Amino acid sequence: MGATKTVLCYGDSLTWGYDPVALGRHAFEDRWPSVLAKGLGAEVNVIAEGLNGRTTAYDDHLADAERNGAKLLPSVLETHAPIDLVILLLGTNDMKRGAAGTAIAATKGIDRLVKIVRHHEWAFGYEAPEILIVAPPATCETANAAFAAMFKDSIGESAMLASMYRDLADELNCGFFDAGSIARTTPLDGIHLDADGTRAIGRGLEPVVRMMLGL
Repeated sequence: MGATKTVLCYGDSLTWGYDPVALGRHAFEDRWPSVLAKGLGAEVNVIAEGLNGRTTAYDDHLADAERNGAKLLPSVLETHAPIDLVILLLGTNDMKRGAAGTAIAATKGIDRLVKIVRHHEWAFGYEAPEILIVAPPATCETANAAFAAMFKDSIGESAMLASMYRDLADELNCGFFDAGSIARTTPLDGIHLDADGTRAIGRGLEPVVRMMLGL
């Protein structure tokens, strides 16, 4: 048995586990980092760092907490070091018109986060972790007036995230996974996942993470 591996799941409400049915939080065992952790077993420490509303690298001036992922990431990396793998599942909140509003802006934000991880001053001789870029499922039509207004024009843009993230991952030598290939956003609000969807992401990521960690 080797040393325990550490995986940091850096995301937004899809990682936090927002439940669009009950309007609260999914049960702990239904959140994708929990499903991933159970699948990987005790030899891997999976850290869920989900924050509702987190963007890749854009400010949300209306929020009561810092939502800019680029500003928060260095502190999070320092908090949980050493880290073997960082999973980035962000971009949905970049689709808000007030944040960025475009797929290219989200992709540039992910590029910024990868560079932050790789250029971080890792203490005690720790090495920079591997990085897995995960494209969030595309947004969908919803009758929820508040979310529909907030994410107006996001459906076409968010549908481009997977191909753009895949190209970026190839360019930067990162892992890639398209969460939209196994999970769909719910029409209840157009952007979040039901329990089946978030569990599917955890199961789908397991073989990719095992390969990247050499397990």
